[in-house]
Amino acid sequence: MKSFFQKKYMLTLGGLLFAVGLFFMFFGESGLWKYMKLKNELKGVQMEIEQTENENKALQNEIDSVKNKVPAKIERVAREKHNMIRKNETVIDVIEK
Repeated sequence: MKSFFQKKYMLTLGGLLFAVGLFFMFFGESGLWKYMKLKNELKGVQMEIEQTENENKALQNEIDSVKNKVPAKIERVAREKHNMIRKNETVIDVIEK
């Protein structure tokens, strides 16, 4: 029969090994802490991808409307990018502070 001290020693050693195992499970190289960090990073990247895809769709729609020669779109592009104006119009530049 094992003595009281041997049982206490084995229990302490088992508890210590369990604590070290938990520590590595949560904070180790592939632990829960890193998993949560990577999961949050993945969410951010997915949101960025979705935003970029939406911008690409909007730009593609703009390209399509110019290719299809939609008069209002062509006029807007001419006014915004090439500073074109109609006869008898005055351009007012607004300087933001």
